[in-house]
Amino acid sequence: MKTLTAFFAASALTVAAGYAQARDLGPDEALRLRDAGTIQSFEKLNDAALAKHPKANITETELEEEYGKYVYQVELRDAKGVEWDVEIDAVSSQILKDHQDT
Repeated sequence: MKTLTAFFAASALTVAAGYAQARDLGPDEALRLRDAGTIQSFEKLNDAALAKHPKANITETELEEEYGKYVYQVELRDAKGVEWDVEIDAVSSQILKDHQDT
């Protein structure tokens, strides 16, 4: 029984640690980072996402800090109605993930 309790406790700590590693940044903080030159302009980041999916429309964006890196998340809908999630390194504009939303 102690082993099972220890397993559940360790699992809960692991899950909680994962949540603590990602932090949503509000608009004021995002603008401050952009104005300071820490991250790329939102236009440049949006252009990087749209380059992967020409003629798509951006439906949502979000800036997060994950494991000490700034990640810009873009949700898109292409001309066929397919939804895509694109994650971009907000400092370098490098595409980190590009996958179909399921």
